[in-house]
Amino acid sequence: MNWRLLFILLLGLPGTASLWSAEPVVIEKKPVLVMVHGAWAGGWHMRKVAPLLEARGYQVYTPTLSGLGERYHTATPAIGLDVHIADIVNFILFEDLHDVILLGHSYGGMVITGVADRIPERIARLVYLDAFLPENGESLMDLRKGGSLPIAQMTRDGFILPTWVKPDKPFPRDVPHPLKTFTDPIVLKNPAAAKIPGTYILTVEKGRAPEEDEFYPAAERAKARGWPVITMEADHVPYWRKPAETAELLLGLP
Repeated sequence: MNWRLLFILLLGLPGTASLWSAEPVVIEKKPVLVMVHGAWAGGWHMRKVAPLLEARGYQVYTPTLSGLGERYHTATPAIGLDVHIADIVNFILFEDLHDVILLGHSYGGMVITGVADRIPERIARLVYLDAFLPENGESLMDLRKGGSLPIAQMTRDGFILPTWVKPDKPFPRDVPHPLKTFTDPIVLKNPAAAKIPGTYILTVEKGRAPEEDEFYPAAERAKARGWPVITMEADHVPYWRKPAETAELLLGLP
């Protein structure tokens, strides 16, 4: 068979030439959102809001920290803040994620602050959702002075117990949280992390003034950094109680 002749004949067929001259297909890159849960929780906490964000084009990840959620069987009092920071650093590295919007809820704010210090080149924006916002050398216990939960009375054998969970409550449910993660001071060394833009979302329950909220000082610290601070009328877990409103708020962030 004369392959050269066949090739010339094929080029003459209608529509065939366009196969060779077509422009490359450009696939739009999805925004990458990594959501870090708070104390006693797990990635399952985000299961109501994550699908709503994915439906709107986001690539959403909800990793679970060591000793919590479905990883509760690995719990030990030796788990400290650095372990949880390493959890998320390694998750981002092994999933090879870039330009990450990194969200931390409550205790998760301690974690994402450490992650930004370790791998700032991978982070596009930090989002603190009713979360702790530490400076170098501060622990969560330093920041929660006057907080609503009696941590000392809730602590046993190196864990902080979720006293609101009844023993017969089915899974998934909140589980004991390693105390060391609350008492470890965060170590921040990388000046590049200060260049990462951030947003603070302060949730305030209906009828309360923002100044009365436990996380108001963190919101004020964010404001002092020049970050936008958004106030949302909700309790401390808006992604669970108001997933649609939470999704819309996150979608509206720069």
